[in-house]
Amino acid sequence: MSTITKKLSFLDRYLTLWIFLAMFAGVATGCLIPGVEGFINTFRAGATNIPIAAGLILMMYPPFAKVKYEEMPEVFHNKKILGLSLIQNWLIGPVLMFILAVVFLPDKPEYMVGLIMIGLARCIAMVIVWNELAKGNTEYAAGLVAFNSIFQVLFYSVYAWFFITVLPPLIGMSGSIVDVSIQQIAMSVFIYLGIPCIAGALTRFIGVKALGKERYHREFVPKISPITLIALLFTIVVMFSLKGNLIVQLPLDVARIAAPLLIYFIVMFLVSFWMGKKMGADYSKTTTLAFTAASNNFELAIAVAVAVFGLNSGAAFAAVIGPLVEVPVMIGLVNVAFWFQRRYFTPANTR
Repeated sequence: MSTITKKLSFLDRYLTLWIFLAMFAGVATGCLIPGVEGFINTFRAGATNIPIAAGLILMMYPPFAKVKYEEMPEVFHNKKILGLSLIQNWLIGPVLMFILAVVFLPDKPEYMVGLIMIGLARCIAMVIVWNELAKGNTEYAAGLVAFNSIFQVLFYSVYAWFFITVLPPLIGMSGSIVDVSIQQIAMSVFIYLGIPCIAGALTRFIGVKALGKERYHREFVPKISPITLIALLFTIVVMFSLKGNLIVQLPLDVARIAAPLLIYFIVMFLVSFWMGKKMGADYSKTTTLAFTAASNNFELAIAVAVAVFGLNSGAAFAAVIGPLVEVPVMIGLVNVAFWFQRRYFTPANTR
C-alpha cells in the first residue's frame, strides 16, 4: 500500500465508489420518488438552487480554510504560470469546446449551445476540491481561481455573445441571442466562490491567531476536512435526482452530450499537464494548472442557460449533464495525476 493511500481516511480511500453510489442514489431517487424534482426546486432563490448552493459552499469551505493566504502573491509574481493559465482557460478551453459541440451536435442546436456555455464558464468552484484531492498547490489554486473569477465577471457576457451569436453563422449555423448581464455573473461568482472564500479566510485568520499556525493546521484542519467530501456526495445526490427521469428517458441524448464533454475534460487535463511540466513547474503547480484548465463552472453555465433559455430547454439539459460527466471524470483524473507524479516527478520536484 502506498504512503499516499495509507494517509487517506476510509472516506477518501474509497471515494470513487462513494461517488458512483451517490450518482446511482440520485438517479434512483429522481426516478422512483414522484415529485422529488418539484420538491427540490421549491428551494430556490432566483435561478439559484439552495440545496446545491449550500452543498457547494460547504464543499469548498475546508479547502479555503487551509489556504496560506500570505503565500498567494507568488502566483501573480510568476508571469509564465499566469500567462499559461490565461491561454488554457480563455483561449484553448472555449475554442476546443466550441469545436467539439459543432462536430458532435450539429443537428441539436440547443444542446450545442449548452455545451458551449459550459466551455465558456471557467471553473471557480469545484476545482478547489479536485486540486485538494490531487495534492495540488492550494495557494496557486486559490490565486488562479480568483484570477478566473475576475475574468468571468468582465468577459463571460462578451464570450457568450461571440461564441453563441456571432460565430455559428460564420460557419453556416444559426446563432442564438444571448443576454447575460454582468450582475448575473457577479452574483454567481459571489455565491459559489465569495461566500466559502470569506468564511474560510476568516476561519484561518481567527484560528491561526488563537492556536498558532502549526497547531491550526495540525489539529483544526483535519477536523473540518471531511466536510468537503460529505458535501460533495450530498451535492451529487441532489443534482442527479433533479434529472434522474430525463437521464433514464433520453439515454442516447445523454450519451451524445457526454461524449464531447468526456473528450474535452481529458484533452484539457492532459495538454495542460504537459504544458505545465514542459515549463518546469513542480508537481503541485502542474496539477493545479491542469485541473484549473480542465474544470468548468457548471453552476454558472446552468444558471445562465436557465435564465436565458428556460428550465426545460435543451441548453439547460445539456448544461446539467456537464457536472454529471465532470464529477466521475475528475475523480479518475485525480488518480491519473498521482500516476504522473510517481512516474515523472522526483520527490524533490513534487512540491
